[in-house]
Amino acid sequence: MRARRRWRAVLTLVLSLALLGGIAAWTLLDFKLQDRINRGLDLAGGVRVVLQGVDKPGNPVTREKIDDAVEIIRNRVDALGVAEPVIQRQGEDRIVVELAGVKDPQAAIETIGRTARLEFRGPDGSVVVTGDQLVAGGIQVAADQAGRPVVQLQFNPQGTEKFAEATRKFLGSPISIVLDDQVISSPKVNDVITNGRAEITGIPTFEEAQRLAVALRYGALPVDLQVVENRTVSATLGADSLQRSVEALIVGGAAVAAFMLVIYRIPGFWAVTALAVYMLLTAGALYGLNATLTLPGIAGFVMSVGMAVDANVLIYERIKDELKAGKTIRAALDAGFRNAFSAILDSNLTTLIAAAVLYGLGTGPVRGFAVTLAVGVVASMFTAITLTRFFLRNLVDAELFRQPARLFGVRGEAR
Repeated sequence: MRARRRWRAVLTLVLSLALLGGIAAWTLLDFKLQDRINRGLDLAGGVRVVLQGVDKPGNPVTREKIDDAVEIIRNRVDALGVAEPVIQRQGEDRIVVELAGVKDPQAAIETIGRTARLEFRGPDGSVVVTGDQLVAGGIQVAADQAGRPVVQLQFNPQGTEKFAEATRKFLGSPISIVLDDQVISSPKVNDVITNGRAEITGIPTFEEAQRLAVALRYGALPVDLQVVENRTVSATLGADSLQRSVEALIVGGAAVAAFMLVIYRIPGFWAVTALAVYMLLTAGALYGLNATLTLPGIAGFVMSVGMAVDANVLIYERIKDELKAGKTIRAALDAGFRNAFSAILDSNLTTLIAAAVLYGLGTGPVRGFAVTLAVGVVASMFTAITLTRFFLRNLVDAELFRQPARLFGVRGEAR
């Protein structure tokens, strides 16, 4: 029986060393999990734009219209293929848009902020048909016979009927295509158009045609928006911030590991192993949740590392107290975990409550901090309470030491 316990302890040690070696090799080979996690604006670079609604006669800015504009902008951004954008209302009349990893910030701003109010007007100035009567799936970018970009449009049944009536009425005259009160083109009506199809020509580039198609596909904004803040973060600055943050995390983790090994010796080694597992679990959870990593999020991760070590310190100190009271090593181990659990649970529970409040009331990076902190707290409780206990119990059951109490820095023979 004793031999079996010793072999189990040796196997646990070997697996732990293999785990630590794997993590070290993973880092040295530059196979970094953080490269696979979405990065926020402050790490990946991009653009932050604040848009403000503009009151116009007959069209005042309201909270409801701003909320509708947020949804339209969200659809436009999704069409651009931007991962994890931040789009939210600020106050009563502003919208904050953060787009990480955008290569052409100005083009993105033009797409999301364009009102895209489309009108077809007859020679007498009357509005024949509007963009509200377009079929979203029928808006496509194509090339004309000369290879120039055009945006093809398809009207719904109501729009088709109105457009056919207008082309019949204004046959031989031009019908102007007006976008946001600017005449884009004024093609002459040569035939009565009954199929509900039209084209926007005179677009300089295919990129501009694509942006226009995206804006029209998801409808016009209910209010006019103007850019009141436009801040671009370079990818170089973001990469430098990420590198420094990772270096700080490595240095801090190494310092914590050294402290645990010096103060708690072999149990400290198991705590460091559990801490390595915790870091992998947290990073994997962030990847699985498709979370966006930001600088405040990294701060939350580092903070939860400290909390994970705090749990081990509480447990080990309670075990030492039990040993000093004369309990056997096994009894002290069980009592230490049991008595430290309530303190660990209370502290982590209050932290989770704070993280929930930050996530519910915060925005952008504040939410990123809350998510990483909450994930880290849950992972730290698992590793500190479950994994560390498993390691220590195997070590004690193996009976490899004549004075096991000294594992925790307690002098004298434990029973």
